[in-house]
Amino acid sequence: MAKILITGGSGLVGTHLSHLLSSSGHQVRHLSRSHQPNGDYPTFLWDIQNQTIDEKAFDGLDHIIHLAGAGVADQKWTDKRKQIILDSRVDGIKLLHHYAEKLNLRLKSFISASAIGYYGLDTGDRKLDELKPPGSDFLAEVVKSWEAEADTFQSLTQVAKVRIGVVLSAEGGAMTEIMKPIKFYAGAPLGNGDQYMSWIHIEDLCRIFQFVLEEEIEGTYNAAAPNPVTNEALTKSLARALNKPLILPNVPGFVLKLMLGEMAQMVQGGNYVLSDKIREKGFKFNYTNIDSAVKNLLT
Repeated sequence: MAKILITGGSGLVGTHLSHLLSSSGHQVRHLSRSHQPNGDYPTFLWDIQNQTIDEKAFDGLDHIIHLAGAGVADQKWTDKRKQIILDSRVDGIKLLHHYAEKLNLRLKSFISASAIGYYGLDTGDRKLDELKPPGSDFLAEVVKSWEAEADTFQSLTQVAKVRIGVVLSAEGGAMTEIMKPIKFYAGAPLGNGDQYMSWIHIEDLCRIFQFVLEEEIEGTYNAAAPNPVTNEALTKSLARALNKPLILPNVPGFVLKLMLGEMAQMVQGGNYVLSDKIREKGFKFNYTNIDSAVKNLLT
């Protein structure tokens, strides 16, 4: 049984991961910006702007899992929003590192979320493993800074970084956004529809974090199912599961640009990400086929 502190624990991934870890016998606690008196887990306050954390959060701590970060697709990418996206990831790690040093913590690991945006927003059908170089667009630069900050914990403990693909969940994220127009007979692939989406079932993603923690492995790992699909294939899979037809033509790129601005790059581009490295460590995906994953989430 390990004592685990999670940042971003109330988010989509954090909620599922907290439940998985606690049901496996671990003691989970959260860092939050506000009091959660009726929460399911002990919650301690942190304030990144004022550089403070309730030190009781670190009592007897074994592991830190850093998931916190402003939503990349929540708002248009103004200069201000871009800075928030970056700072919300990097500054949290800086603050955690400061307290870990100050309190002389004896951590077993620091595990940070990362993203396949590391490779660039549009890499076509090139097969991407963890050794491929980073991209140069906005999100790639964010992820590089994010991972570099996580690596500062190497002076204190072992570090693992989980590069997360497109998370499929019925409770939020990309899948629910794609489903909304489909339900009203207005669904259609985005752009040319050929862009690859390296997806992962939320259950498998949380199991990867648990696997990394319990197996005490370090390094960088892609978290994406073994069989990426195109945007068109994912859209059609969701339409089949919802028993809705796709009657409209693809949404043109210029329309996406008008609607989303620079953020349109994120839905028009894509990546074909390989997960061989985590599987070679012994991890087994429960969901490798898009249709079975979607069916599981929607039934």
